[in-house]
Amino acid sequence: MLIKVLRWGCFLTSGCMALAFAAAAYLGTLVPDTLHVVSGGDVRLVSLPLLTQQAGTEQAAPASGLETGSSYNLSIALGGIIPVKTVRAQVVSRRLVNVCGTPFGIKMFADGAMVVGFSDLHTSTGTVNPAKAAGIAMGDVIKSVAGTPTKTNEDVAAALQELEGAPAEVVYTRGTKEYTTLLTAVYDSAAQMWRTGMWVRDSSAGIGTLTFVDEATSMFAGLGHSIHDVDTGLTVSLRSGEIVRVDITGVVKGAQGSPGELQGHFQNAAPAGTILENGESGVYGTVSAALGGFEAEVALPQEIEAGPALMYTTIRGEEAAAYEVEIEKIALAGEDPNRNMIVRVTDERLLSETGGIVQGMSGSPIVQNGRLVGAVTHVLVNDPTRGYAIFAENMVEAADAAARKTAA
Repeated sequence: MLIKVLRWGCFLTSGCMALAFAAAAYLGTLVPDTLHVVSGGDVRLVSLPLLTQQAGTEQAAPASGLETGSSYNLSIALGGIIPVKTVRAQVVSRRLVNVCGTPFGIKMFADGAMVVGFSDLHTSTGTVNPAKAAGIAMGDVIKSVAGTPTKTNEDVAAALQELEGAPAEVVYTRGTKEYTTLLTAVYDSAAQMWRTGMWVRDSSAGIGTLTFVDEATSMFAGLGHSIHDVDTGLTVSLRSGEIVRVDITGVVKGAQGSPGELQGHFQNAAPAGTILENGESGVYGTVSAALGGFEAEVALPQEIEAGPALMYTTIRGEEAAAYEVEIEKIALAGEDPNRNMIVRVTDERLLSETGGIVQGMSGSPIVQNGRLVGAVTHVLVNDPTRGYAIFAENMVEAADAAARKTAA
């Protein structure tokens, strides 16, 4: 009987160990390849409390005493014992920024004229669409017509009128690739002009929320996602742009299946800043006017925890207010850089006024334990009380990159 008990004990022990190693393998997929750590700070993954530095290894060396910019290997283990993953720990300094939550208007000109629609043309020989026949598609950006650079809608129209129906070599981009095609306009007698059947647009405008201003670099960050063309859904390639102050005058309340929106108007004052980057994680640029806010440290992603937080946003006038939210989910490792967290609005005041998160709130900063942890990026259309958020650290890195690019 004793032998049977021992055998069962061994079986249970090996089974538990197998489960533990399986759990460790899964948890390893939740840990990023690189972690930023603060010199002298304790490395903890708050949202994954079972994972700690592996004890008794060289990789567990603390960041204390290491200079900013240095790095070392860090072993993460389940319960400090079962290895999960070895990551690269990069030592960074704690960042301070001005947290905003104020609305801002965006005026942006694209780097070329983007094709946003088509309309067939009626001629004596039938209905035609020269642009489609030439292989041009929605979202393509017209770079030149017959050797003439086309930065604006007017450039495209002028080049076509000058050709008077002669075949023209058109250079356009689709994504990251450049193409050439032959395009022949037809004469529209009703409009008394040469046309190709394509509609182009060279500018965009809208309202978003400012996330932070870094006074050390004079850089601002907002939106938490890139500006897309409303018709094509494609990211607008930036030629130039500016931000202006905005007064929020009303709100269209969100409901299930119908996202709401902030309504407001641009102020006529001088621009408050210049847009330098329309990037995947937001809009970045330099400020030329004081934009308010309060100073706060930027949290590292591993310091964020599921639980209560505050979202700063503006639903009336220009002044931001704090509203209670709950951080429901945190993804330290993931493919989508704009969807690092899921947050839920719990503040009855905001739910009553807006129904939750509405369009125009993108970029609204989220503060937890006195630190800036992220910014709202998207609303869940079927549940406007919830939305996605990006880590603040990701936006700080993007702002720094835009600053370096400008300096170069």
